[in-house]
Amino acid sequence: MSEATEVPAALPDPALQKLIDRYGKLYTGAVNDVLDIMGVRDRVLPHGIVALRPGMRFAGRAMPTLGAPSLETDNEKLLLPWMEMLQSIRPGDVIVSQPNDNKNAHFGELSSHAAKIAGCQGVVIDGGCRDIDYILHQSRLPLFCRYTTPKDIKGRWKLLDHHVPVKIGETVINVGDFILADLDGVIAIPHELAVEVLEKAEETAGKENLTRKMILAGHPPLDAYLKYRVF
Repeated sequence: MSEATEVPAALPDPALQKLIDRYGKLYTGAVNDVLDIMGVRDRVLPHGIVALRPGMRFAGRAMPTLGAPSLETDNEKLLLPWMEMLQSIRPGDVIVSQPNDNKNAHFGELSSHAAKIAGCQGVVIDGGCRDIDYILHQSRLPLFCRYTTPKDIKGRWKLLDHHVPVKIGETVINVGDFILADLDGVIAIPHELAVEVLEKAEETAGKENLTRKMILAGHPPLDAYLKYRVF
């Protein structure tokens, strides 16, 4: 398999990039704990949605997409809406797909190249993906999904809409929500809480780092907990 020529991805605006960078230093566990304390529940996506390989992680702004099973075989009717979706990606976006289907591939290699060049930070699919070798070794776009399969969508599935709210598991993802994905899973932060959650999660992570240092230095866990009140 030959390596594709690297094309620089489009960059988000500075304010969004700063948010992406700061969230990128956190982990989903710390963010979830903060949301729990705030009384914001059910923001973690189902645990069956996992990274294509260890080490994948990303943060970015949600761009939800919606699909459904279909017997459509006309390439124009299938692919033109898909191209419109890809061309609507803004730098800093994360594609969050609810395909309402558990049999077919809902993303592949060429789409991964187009998405990454447009500035997409990653992809989350409550469904399937294909062309895994190419995605892992050429586009290198971080992707989380439920399964892999070679099945194409023609005569089986179609995209219905994009930039619309979707529900995955118990979580409703709106346009502009903030997505953080790591090896523990995927979490969606309501867009109106993104900055507040970030600041509180950074504080929590800082205290956990200090607690970790005490424990690794041989201090009793209780002492560490009583000092920083996290564990």
